[in-house]
Amino acid sequence: MYDFELIRVANDDGVLTALLDNPPVNLITRQLFRELRLFADEVAVDPEARVVVLRSADPDFFLAHFDVTLILGFPVEGEAQRATEISGFHRMCERFRTMPKPTICEIAGRVGGGGGELAASCDMRFGALGRTTLCQMEVPLGILPGGTGTQRLPALLGRGRAMEVVLGGDDIDAAMLERWGWLNRALAADDLTPFVDRLARRLAGFSSGAVALAKAAVLAASPDPTTGLLDEAYLFDQSLRLADTPDRMRRFLELGGQTRAGELRVGELGGEI
Repeated sequence: MYDFELIRVANDDGVLTALLDNPPVNLITRQLFRELRLFADEVAVDPEARVVVLRSADPDFFLAHFDVTLILGFPVEGEAQRATEISGFHRMCERFRTMPKPTICEIAGRVGGGGGELAASCDMRFGALGRTTLCQMEVPLGILPGGTGTQRLPALLGRGRAMEVVLGGDDIDAAMLERWGWLNRALAADDLTPFVDRLARRLAGFSSGAVALAKAAVLAASPDPTTGLLDEAYLFDQSLRLADTPDRMRRFLELGGQTRAGELRVGELGGEI
């Protein structure tokens, strides 16, 4: 159990911490996606895990977007088809959202694309002032946030702010993310990990049954997301077929996308495509 190359897992009195480590920018490669999916499936049913914390081994990057070179290889023959079951990435995000234990993201640096969507699917997100930055950078590449982003962001931010994040494809800093509700709290950088550790230990000390039932009750306040996720996947497939989308994704890579220097300015880079 928990035998991964890009995720290091430690259990401390019921607080299961997953340290994401896929240099240079924690890009969601095929391997990291597989490990995240397996990790979610395993931790969801692990009786020894009472709270799940996701954090990064790299202070500058929490979790970046899905590997654009893989997206360029997605099949686009024929017309887009509306699926009858949610995708593997959607299932992974739903697993983190619905597992019967709290899921907490400690986001010390940059997050965006699929990484932002996974974080938005977790129960809580905490960031560092002056360091944490969100960028849903898909629209500048000619696509859309297809990994739950169009469904999660309106609920977290409201429609207008979600539109700004999705359509603008620009950097949003920690202070704004806290004010808008994407971050639960934006703390001083030195206070981030101690705060998350204290909160996780506190939750792990409560009745796991009561925590699971309380989380289920909160989730019951939201409608079944399946229809929206299927719509998102169908529209994402349509975006892959737009005439200029492959050129935009290749231009992103040419400008430094998926390199450390490029990803540190990914919001600006999107405006240059």
